[in-house]
Amino acid sequence: MHASSDETFRIGIDVGGTFTDLVFAGSAGSLLTRKVPTTPSEYGRGIVGGIAAVLTDEGIAADRVESVVHATTVATNTILEGRGAKAALITTKGFRDVLEFRRLRIPQMYTLSFKRPEPLVPRNLRFELDERLSGAGEVVTPLSLGEVDALAVRLACEGVEAVAICLINSYANKTHEIAVTERLRERLPDVFITASADLLPEIREYERTSTTVVNAYLGPVLTRYFDSLTASLRGIGVVSPVQVMKSDGGVMSVQAASLKPAYIVESGPSAGVIGAADLARSKNLPDLITLDMGGTTAKAAMVEGGKVSKTSDYEVGAGINLSSRLVMGGGHALKLPVIDISEIGAGGGSIVGFDRAGAMTVGPQSAGADPGPVAYDAGGENPTLTDAMILLGFINPDYLVGGALKLNSALAEEVMRDKVIDVVGTSLEEAAHGIFQISAGTMVRAVKAVSTFRGRDPRDFSLFAIGGNGPVLAAEIAEALEMKRVVIPLNPGVFSAYGLLRTPIEQEMAQSCLGAVDAEGADMLNAVYGRLEAELLELMAEEGCPAETVVLSRQADLRYIGQAHELSVPVTTQPDGQVDIDAMRAAFHAEHRQTYGHAIENSQIQSVNLRVVGTVPLDQAAQIDMGGALRHDGALPAPRRVYFGATHGFHETPILRRASLGEAPSDGPLIIEEYDTTCVVPPNWAAACDAGGNIVLTRKEAQQ
Repeated sequence: MHASSDETFRIGIDVGGTFTDLVFAGSAGSLLTRKVPTTPSEYGRGIVGGIAAVLTDEGIAADRVESVVHATTVATNTILEGRGAKAALITTKGFRDVLEFRRLRIPQMYTLSFKRPEPLVPRNLRFELDERLSGAGEVVTPLSLGEVDALAVRLACEGVEAVAICLINSYANKTHEIAVTERLRERLPDVFITASADLLPEIREYERTSTTVVNAYLGPVLTRYFDSLTASLRGIGVVSPVQVMKSDGGVMSVQAASLKPAYIVESGPSAGVIGAADLARSKNLPDLITLDMGGTTAKAAMVEGGKVSKTSDYEVGAGINLSSRLVMGGGHALKLPVIDISEIGAGGGSIVGFDRAGAMTVGPQSAGADPGPVAYDAGGENPTLTDAMILLGFINPDYLVGGALKLNSALAEEVMRDKVIDVVGTSLEEAAHGIFQISAGTMVRAVKAVSTFRGRDPRDFSLFAIGGNGPVLAAEIAEALEMKRVVIPLNPGVFSAYGLLRTPIEQEMAQSCLGAVDAEGADMLNAVYGRLEAELLELMAEEGCPAETVVLSRQADLRYIGQAHELSVPVTTQPDGQVDIDAMRAAFHAEHRQTYGHAIENSQIQSVNLRVVGTVPLDQAAQIDMGGALRHDGALPAPRRVYFGATHGFHETPILRRASLGEAPSDGPLIIEEYDTTCVVPPNWAAACDAGGNIVLTRKEAQQ
């Protein structure tokens, strides 16, 4: 769809391991999409180059770009690759080694040789102050500013780029942390300073310390990245505000993200889930399990009742994450809100190999964007899932990214014969299909992690397949899970970039508040909520969001007296703005019963953390008409020979476009080719296009 001459545009940018996806949403309904290769050595180069190309090709003036929203994996990659800032930690005397003790959990119970990642701050850069606050926030040992001044000299001599400040019990009284922060900023003006009292004023010493350290470790790196990106955008004339996707599915300005980069550690995987939830609400789709598979990883999440599942306790740097709630102890803890996503190292670039027992493996190592799969003819030497899918006939080597990227199937066959066939001793197509099945099996685990492992039956959900490779494997995965339905939205290969444009501005503030949830404790709860709301509105006003545009909501982390962990519930208010204690208690009992199968109705409930979320809802005028994006690419290609495994064998398979599908189901086998992905419809499945333009696959047994 081409742009009109006076249209303004919002741009969504999703940087993946292999491709960077761009979506331009116009004020008059235009929708432009583009996939460009990711540039890992300098992510901004690929982003700015892609935007400049679209502006030039479509004749759009740079000053017609009104906003840019960006999802990035820079924060995650910085931690995984150990490229963060040289950071120091300042803590209370006696708490220097909290980062070493962690949670005393072993994520791999029977692996005695397991080694946790090294703390982000080495011991020689962890410093103590002789000060102390009680759990109630009372001063036990006063802070000495002279000691802080002496420490500033040591930090300068060490050449640190960032400092994390986390003093014991500062969540109850932040005066000491504020004093240390202000003093260090005076003495070390060029050093990134972050305090736990500003970032996470909640109980649990290790989680608070770790979160603050992660923020310090990322701060200088993300500041440089965002400064470089915005400068490069200005270089091509794009001067509009740049926002960043947060881990919890909201967005924040790059200025706020530079100060609190810990909030965007899981920025990359969140956008597709938000887009799916938005589409589910607007199109009345059933409950969904999202599957987002690109070139490097596959992500799964659950959308139930139009809402995404979130958690506030997860880890980064522990490798592939099967479930933030089920696997703990292997990474750096973050106690900040995040969409609960299961992530697996499986994508189009996943490398095929063999373990010590001779069994074939696919991933988690990936060829990435450089050199990419062997068929890219860019220097890749190891067979990948993409190479296998070309040989099966699933992917047209002349139509990747609408034909902009040509693939060399002869190279794919050569490497498969040299490095796979000689080992497994099967035919070429059997080996390729084995790789395909192994990859699908790996992704089945990811789907189970967000469904079966949490008491949900995946058969009650539809699989929502997005990403460049999600629709290729979707039917195979659904078959293994006995799911009856697969939904593939318009523009699935760039859908995460679309999700960025459906994300509201959102900020939150939290405070630990230990007290009884009853009539006597109501005054304290109301006072804390009132203060948090006032501070949050002030913060959002600084972000350019006036108070009248902000919708406030309240949450609370509650537990029964004697419990060690809490559950988060929404908090309703009475007409006079006071907390509804009865509704708060009822919500907690219901959540406890849902989670654990029982509730203790007569037990006293204790508040642990109170939280306020401020949201600026999207303007309804900003709705994106995805229905206008159907591509009509002229005559359909000739059928081609496709291998569907030993059960179904080879088939001369019709090649369709989305626009050629009708609302009546067409029986497989079919291949549906699009600019940004390929949808594989096996022989025992059927495909149709619903009124919203979504491809809907159904198992033939399920239709009867």
